Amino acid sequence: MFGMGVGELLVVLVVVLLVFGPGRLPEMMGNLGKAMREFQKGLREPPEVDVPAENPTPAADAKRDEQPKLSPATPTETP
Repeated sequence: MFGMGVGELLVVLVVVLLVFGPGRLPEMMGNLGKAMREFQKGLREPPEVDVPAENPTPAADAKRDEQPKLSPATPTETP
């Protein structure tokens, strides 16, 4: 498996056990399993496509039609 023998796998498992500890290891493996399931579920589902609404709401029309009002330029007087 992956070009590794039983001895190499045992060494890797011991190092992981020493780094993360025996109490946290089951929690991490559970989270890894959940993440893999969600990833596979995402691969199987078709992508969601946002379809723009055909009749926008009046608030959206008002906001879109509203343009910033600029004040007329007034020359400044120098004393």
